[in-house]
Amino acid sequence: QIQLVESGGGSVQAGGSLKLSCATSPNTFNGGCMGWFRQVPGKAREGVAGIYSAGTGATSYADSVKGRFTISQDNAKATIYLQMNSLKPDDTAMYYCAYGRTRECARWTYYSYWGHGTQVTVSS
Repeated sequence: QIQLVESGGGSVQAGGSLKLSCATSPNTFNGGCMGWFRQVPGKAREGVAGIYSAGTGATSYADSVKGRFTISQDNAKATIYLQMNSLKPDDTAMYYCAYGRTRECARWTYYSYWGHGTQVTVSS
């Protein structure tokens, strides 16, 4: 059973920063991809960033967040992070942590385990 618990959401003004965390069990870091997705009401969930939990920790990003968001992991804590800088109102969404049994972290449809989400609100 894979459990993913997000934290760190909140409200911030445009241009500000937030850091999300997702804690899981150490077994989850034995391989596969950990990732962050976001969803706004009425729209499909979209992949934001992914990281291969074993080996080199290779990362993937959606074009909309490249250069602003950084995904990272702490193997000792079995936790991944999403550092979000230069936030825009369009970044407002529910953010979900996810896990997929795949090496291709940008294949967003390969993620099949989800956390409950944490809300991020960016005001203009």
